This record gives sequence, C-alpha cells and structure tokens, in this order.
Amino acid sequence: MSKNTPIATFDCYRTLIDFDLNRAALPIVEDRLDEVGIDHAGFLDNLRVMRFYAVAQGPYTSYQDLVRKTLENAMKLHGARYEDAFGDQLVEDAKKFPVFPEVPQALRELKEKGVQLAIITNSDRDFIPHHIETIGVDFDYVLTAEDAGWYKPNDGAFEYLFETIDRDRSLVTHVAQGWDYDIIPAKKYGVRRIWVNRYHLTGSDFYQPYFEIPDLTELPAFWNAKA
Repeated sequence: MSKNTPIATFDCYRTLIDFDLNRAALPIVEDRLDEVGIDHAGFLDNLRVMRFYAVAQGPYTSYQDLVRKTLENAMKLHGARYEDAFGDQLVEDAKKFPVFPEVPQALRELKEKGVQLAIITNSDRDFIPHHIETIGVDFDYVLTAEDAGWYKPNDGAFEYLFETIDRDRSLVTHVAQGWDYDIIPAKKYGVRRIWVNRYHLTGSDFYQPYFEIPDLTELPAFWNAKA
C-alpha cells in the first residue's frame, strides 16, 4: 500500500487485550498483604501509579523487569514480604491475557475497508508476540517501547511511530483506551484520536477534539469507504 493509505494506530494493552496487571497481581500477593493488614484497593492504586511513573520517567528499560520491580516496590512501600516468584508469576500470567471479544472482527472490517493497522505498545519485542497471536489479526506495523527506546506517554515513543509509518498526519487515526498514556500526549501531533473508554472514565474538554466510543464495535464506521 502507498503513503496515501489511511492507517489506524492502536495502543494494545487495555485497548485490544484485556491487560489488567492489578487484577492478576492481587491473587499472587494477597496472602502477604493480609499478613500485615494492607488495604487491597490502596495497594493496587499505588501499584498502578508506580507503573506509570516507571515508564514516564525516562528511556526504555525492559518492560517485563519493570512489571516485576514495581510489584516489589509496592510491596516494600506497604511492608509486605516480596519473593521473586511473585513477579515472575505476574509476567507469565500477563502473557495469557485475553483479547476483548469484539476486537478481531473490528480489525478485520478495517482491513476490508483498506485501512492499514499498526500497534504502538509499551512492551518488549519478546513479550508482545504472545498478545499478537491472541488477537489473531495481521498488523502492518508492530512497534514496541524497545524499538522506540521510549515508553508512552513520552514524545520519543510517538516520534518513532510517525517516523516509521511515514504517513501524512491527516491519514492517521490513533485509537487507545489509555487516556494518560495515549489520548493526552497524542493531541500535540494533530492526528484524529479515538478514545476507547471501556471503563467509563471522565474525559476533558481541554483535550478535545477527540471521539469517544465504549469499545471497538463502532470503530469501522469511522471509515466509510475503501481507500
């Protein structure tokens, strides 16, 4: 396809894959949390913030190591005993997270309309293939934080995306669930943004214009004809 072909660029985790590290982490560590009376909700919120800080603070380091280290640090913060096996188990469980049920059909419909598909993901080259296989649809580009040398929401991740796909911004639609990782930082690049608001969060007029959909079922309608 030519440089005049429209392209949809996707966040992967929590947009295409039901990637919930907190949900997976709790059964692994809850006995240790209960041992010292730690509130589960507070712990999981701290864990979420630590992951965001870890990717936002600087250049790429292994995502799988980041998952392990943030779990360890959250447990240290609350005085709970950590074991390396906890982080290893979380990484292994994350490889098996399912695709959201409507995703494969929506992606196939986009391909039928002549839209190219790209993933830009906060992941590693040897981690993302597990999830691409789960999705079961071929992508024209699969770009990781390891490729870019940066994680979203950092500029380096998006700059690498646009350099790689080599497309006029008017042809690019960025589709993501991550408000903080994707929708906010992508505004500065002037591309059409579609927020997949799966978790019924509150958006912001400041970051308009963007479109909002509850899942990918409605996504193919944004492209009404073949390229």
